[in-house]
Amino acid sequence: MRRRLALLFTLLAALPAGALASAAPSAPSPLPFPLPAVPDTVRLDRVSGPSFLRVPPACYQRDCALVIVSHPRGQSAARLHASPQVTALVDALLDAPFAVLLSDDGGPTPWGSPAALAQVASLREEAVGHFAFSGRTYALGLSMGGLLALRSALPGSPYPVSGVALIDGWADLREAWGSAASRREEIDRAYDLGGEPAPGLNPLALAAGTPALPLFVVASPDDTTVPARNNGERLFAHAEAGVSELLKVTGPHLGGNRFSHTVTRPLVTFLQRLEERAQTQARR
Repeated sequence: MRRRLALLFTLLAALPAGALASAAPSAPSPLPFPLPAVPDTVRLDRVSGPSFLRVPPACYQRDCALVIVSHPRGQSAARLHASPQVTALVDALLDAPFAVLLSDDGGPTPWGSPAALAQVASLREEAVGHFAFSGRTYALGLSMGGLLALRSALPGSPYPVSGVALIDGWADLREAWGSAASRREEIDRAYDLGGEPAPGLNPLALAAGTPALPLFVVASPDDTTVPARNNGERLFAHAEAGVSELLKVTGPHLGGNRFSHTVTRPLVTFLQRLEERAQTQARR
């Protein structure tokens, strides 16, 4: 189906200006093939594991933005794809409508490394060929995935990101490195380090030296895994005013309310706000 859609768009684009208007029948003709009634799922394979692109039907008919979801520590895109909680979050994005890429991120413990970002860039390049892409990408990071989501929006990223959302997300790589021996070993491997990460590798430090970012940050004071005060709340000091939101919730790390309407509704509203702004700017 996606190949047929791509062929149809290519043929339409090749017509001379005005050809469609002059040749239009008095009544609309049906498409030569049916559009999907439910979101499509495309599996994108890499050596580290599969990623999953979800495409709502509307994104074959109109331009849509892409939301890239980066997973928590020790998890995978396959686990997110099978999770009822994450599915509720993804469904809210699909209904908006956004296309959603559940990214493998290069493995279970990439900790937002430049190598992981390069792999996500290749996944994004492949993903956007499967639907009517608007050119805008948003990044959503869960826990450890916050580091990759944030890094993707900073200067030097291989693709542009129009807004970042973190749910109980790490932002301070140096704090993560120093918080536990197991995390330190994982980060050392992911970044090929011989000691504490330099400030130039830390997304939080880099964000402090860049223009304000459109941010949606979900954080809980009860989270003992990713301290909100040193991560999401510190990052939010660099948020773009007027469009950003810091949503304080209660409960433990990645508790059930993170995947309820308490979070999904304001998250979708944040992204739609950025979409409306981008579309308004494009019309000027």
